[in-house]
Amino acid sequence: MLEVQPKDSRSYFMLPQAPEDAGYYVYGTPTHGAAQYAHPRMMTLILAVERDWQASEHRKFGVGNISRADGFKTDHASHIKGLEVDIRPIRKDGHHVSVTYLDSAYDRAATEKLINLFHANAPGQLKIFFNDTRIASVAPLKKHDNHFHVQFS
Repeated sequence: MLEVQPKDSRSYFMLPQAPEDAGYYVYGTPTHGAAQYAHPRMMTLILAVERDWQASEHRKFGVGNISRADGFKTDHASHIKGLEVDIRPIRKDGHHVSVTYLDSAYDRAATEKLINLFHANAPGQLKIFFNDTRIASVAPLKKHDNHFHVQFS
């Protein structure tokens, strides 16, 4: 039987949860992809960034909340339309756990490279919020020390 990614009533697909050899891993609440339904523009962006990232990097990046199925509201004021995604900063050790921009395990250069890939794959279309303001292309936002928020503007 052919296995197909889950799809919601908006025809948004769930981000593939454990693709073999992918350049990303998944995290977020609720678990098992329940909050990872992406608008086709966002799905295309994530997969394009993943492809570019994997071409030059052995570490994976963490993809968190996008949208609940059918745009069901959560405790977030955002993440309803499938056009926003949370991404973890890159760790120096490559572990798949949270890190803040203030931690010694945080890799600013790699995180900036990843953020630049998002911008390169959607030029002029994104706003990125992250509290490491030493990265020029981000804006600070409360509670964004351990992830950056990418959204189509």
